[in-house]
Amino acid sequence: MKGARLVFVCGIAGSVVLSLMCTTVGAQTVKQGTAPRVQSVEGVDTYKAYCAVCHGVKAKGDGPAATALKKVPADLTGIARRHGGKFSATDVEEMIVAKSVEHGTREMPIWGPVFDSLASDRTFSKLRMANLVAYLKTIQTP
Repeated sequence: MKGARLVFVCGIAGSVVLSLMCTTVGAQTVKQGTAPRVQSVEGVDTYKAYCAVCHGVKAKGDGPAATALKKVPADLTGIARRHGGKFSATDVEEMIVAKSVEHGTREMPIWGPVFDSLASDRTFSKLRMANLVAYLKTIQTP
């Protein structure tokens, strides 16, 4: 195995297990835990709790886990720039929930089912997603 790898395993039945493998002075350490159940559905809070570990606090793709990934996480401040100046909330939401992956696999966790499992009412899941997408729209740079 080359370098460290970050493996996300998303459990739908109420718990999400994140396993972070990192290299420490010639040995590997595995940290396991349950993803936080963030009560707030504010976009910034959802981002900090679930996205910043890979994408970074400033959403530039430089979170603490980024170096452990095979592919560098996207700079989320440049979504509109990469799409001709347009920010499609529908496309961004689809990337986050990833109902299906047509061509191979992806390292980014499929967050839709995770968000659904955080509350008994899907209304909160939809609100969380809408607020997260709205937050991402506010951080776009030219």
